Amino acid sequence: MIESARSSTSSMAAPASTRRGDDLRLLVLGGTQFVGRAVVAEALAHGWDVTTFNRGRSGRDLAGVTAIRGDRWDRSDLELLAEAEPWDAVVDSSGYVPRNVLEVAEVLEPSARRFLFVSTLSVYEGWPVQPLTEDSPTLPCPPDADETFGTNTENGPTQYGYQKSGCEAAVLQVFGAQRSALLRAGVVLGPHEYVGRLPWWLERIARGGRVLAPGDPQRSIQPIDVRDIASFAISAVENGVVGAFNLTGSGEETFGDFLDACVKATGAAPELIWTPDEVLLEHGVRQWSELPLWRVAPGTWDVDSAKARAAGLVNRPIAETVRDTWEWLRGVQLDENERSAEIGISPQKEQRILDR
Repeated sequence: MIESARSSTSSMAAPASTRRGDDLRLLVLGGTQFVGRAVVAEALAHGWDVTTFNRGRSGRDLAGVTAIRGDRWDRSDLELLAEAEPWDAVVDSSGYVPRNVLEVAEVLEPSARRFLFVSTLSVYEGWPVQPLTEDSPTLPCPPDADETFGTNTENGPTQYGYQKSGCEAAVLQVFGAQRSALLRAGVVLGPHEYVGRLPWWLERIARGGRVLAPGDPQRSIQPIDVRDIASFAISAVENGVVGAFNLTGSGEETFGDFLDACVKATGAAPELIWTPDEVLLEHGVRQWSELPLWRVAPGTWDVDSAKARAAGLVNRPIAETVRDTWEWLRGVQLDENERSAEIGISPQKEQRILDR
């Protein structure tokens, strides 16, 4: 059953583009982990009135929000949520199944002016093999598909990607193109990351010694800081930005820059042993997980995000992301989850490859 710290019966707000930041009302579905948490923090920094909706099981709500407890899969909870406030915008950072996102959007539509959906590059048919723009074809998935829709293909479409594409379709069906924004995020790094990609590299670099470094140090990479996604989302609401946007780094920095930043942030003195892709593949190193961010598919880091930058996206240097994540990491004890458990090569396997 839904629980709320407060309720409101105020009338529908004026258009967001005509109102001050401290008048804006934002609803974040989720809001306690990584992207959702960053969006909440950014909105609070802008003086917004922020409400989160979650079950209270995954992380804590930030101080300053109105936290409403409920289950997005329970229609009665959603209906009570819709009665709580008129929203200038809803940010959905916890939607993964199309039919659920469809129901959420339908229930909230009468009380929300706009809907921002946090999506992924995995919605594209060509990811990670082909270069991508926002005009690249997306995976076909109906807006009412359930959690069984789609298939997983090696270096190709995934069930996750199919269903996120269906979630996008659900948002567009209910809110339309002029009241929605689809934020197609690439690899997201930064403080409070629970997947464990950057934390693994930082901890491995901090241990020192000979470190297996993957592929070519000059390989361009495009991770994006979670706070840059949040800043873009808040700016999109304030400025009435709509449409689909690829959110990635600019591609101006390299894997070598990334590991050098890890070395500098930790103050360690490792010996980076750059090892060709073909050697890593011969030894069965799992791409994307055993050596995080390493993947040989040509489209992995060939994503055009110029449209987002033209609409206000600003990418901070990767060294800043790495430094701030290390500072955060030293003060927390990370809990292992299903995704983080798959991250990182074992010391034994790493040593075998280094000793080849």
